[in-house]
Amino acid sequence: MEGIKNRAVPILGIMSLIFFLIAMRSCGDAYKYGKAKDKETAARFELEDKMNKLLQEKTTNDNKLKGLNDELNTEKAAHENTKKALQQEQLINQSLKDDLDKVTKLKEKLEEELKDALAAAKSAKSKMR
Repeated sequence: MEGIKNRAVPILGIMSLIFFLIAMRSCGDAYKYGKAKDKETAARFELEDKMNKLLQEKTTNDNKLKGLNDELNTEKAAHENTKKALQQEQLINQSLKDDLDKVTKLKEKLEEELKDALAAAKSAKSKMR
C-alpha cells in the first residue's frame, strides 16, 4: 500500500502540475481573447462614429444639393425669361429695321421726285424767259 502511496503522490503532483499549466494556458487564452474582443468593440464603436459622421455629412450635402438645385432651377427660369425677352426685343428690332428700310426707300423716292420736280420747274422757268 505504501508503494501505491509513494507512486500516487508523484503522479498526483504531475497531474496537478499539468492541470495547473492547463489552467494557466486557459487564463492566458481568455486574457488574449478578451483583449481581442475589446479591440474589436473599440473598432466597431470607431466605425459606428465614422458612419454617423458620414451620414451627417451626407444629409448636409443632400441639403446643400437640394438648395443648389433649387437655385439652378430659379436661374434657369430667369434665363428662360431673359431669353424670351431678348427674342421679343430682336423681333421688335427687326420690325423697326424693316420700317426704317421702308422709310428710307420712301425718302429716296421722294428725293428723286423732288429732284425731278425741281428740274421740271427750272426747265419751265427757263422756257418762260
